[in-house]
Amino acid sequence: MNKKIETYKELVDQKQKLEVLLHAQKELIRADVEELKLELRPLSGVAAYVKKFTTRDKTALVVSLSSDVLAQGLLKRIVLARSGWLMKTILPYFFRNFSSNFLNEQKDKFIDKVRGILKHKNGKDQKAPSAGDADEGHIL
Repeated sequence: MNKKIETYKELVDQKQKLEVLLHAQKELIRADVEELKLELRPLSGVAAYVKKFTTRDKTALVVSLSSDVLAQGLLKRIVLARSGWLMKTILPYFFRNFSSNFLNEQKDKFIDKVRGILKHKNGKDQKAPSAGDADEGHIL
């Protein structure tokens, strides 16, 4: 490969060989990157779960305020009432972060349940009375 190039044809041949070698090296690197991604997939899942404890979701103000109230009221004053000052400081922080992420993920399900409870049917989803229902003894 360190042969001295004397003609233009040798130069073109050498360029073509190097381009083929470069293409092969790029394919090898792509394959290695894909293999690393597959191997690190479980670790990225763990990292995403840990991230829920260390960062807050700031997209929804109501959700973050409710998680703050829950952390202060329930966790700090009731659950951790007899624990040390370090636990009273650290655990509410992690709880607020995790609960804000969890509540933000689950807010659509929660809103649907509340809508289902508060939904005014207005006679739309009720069955029409059948002839057999009229014979039952209804008190006026």
